[in-house]
Amino acid sequence: MLTRRAFLATAATLPAAGLLARPAFAAQPPAYATNGVAINGYDPVAYFTESKPVEGLAELSSEWMGAVMRFASPENKEMFDADPMAFAPKYGGYCAYAVSRGYTASTDPAAWSIYEDRLYLNYSRSVRALWALNKAGHVESADANWPSVLEA
Repeated sequence: MLTRRAFLATAATLPAAGLLARPAFAAQPPAYATNGVAINGYDPVAYFTESKPVEGLAELSSEWMGAVMRFASPENKEMFDADPMAFAPKYGGYCAYAVSRGYTASTDPAAWSIYEDRLYLNYSRSVRALWALNKAGHVESADANWPSVLEA
């Protein structure tokens, strides 16, 4: 029978043997995208103009940080193209809470907030609730971690 003490003693030798070494990954892209599409195809401008996530259309799109950004209307596309940084999600659309903690995570378009005129996305609605407990502090931490969290 493997005791807790024996397990911990064995586990302590694994890093030295290279068995728990951190895998080498290529740097992550600057924008979080699924199949090359940012925000899972949702319109970033609609978060500001309609106060809700609205799906964009494939025929109304722009390139943004190596990903495709979709829009629900020609007006929204025009607004974004005129000033992408005003509407693009912070931290390339990666989960803002995760970035504040020093890593990256995917996002759910329904888990969003606008804080100080910027769009922030989170992994889930429950993570958004954690984010909301201290937005200012999380932004400060995330700003300090961004974009170094993208490095391998």
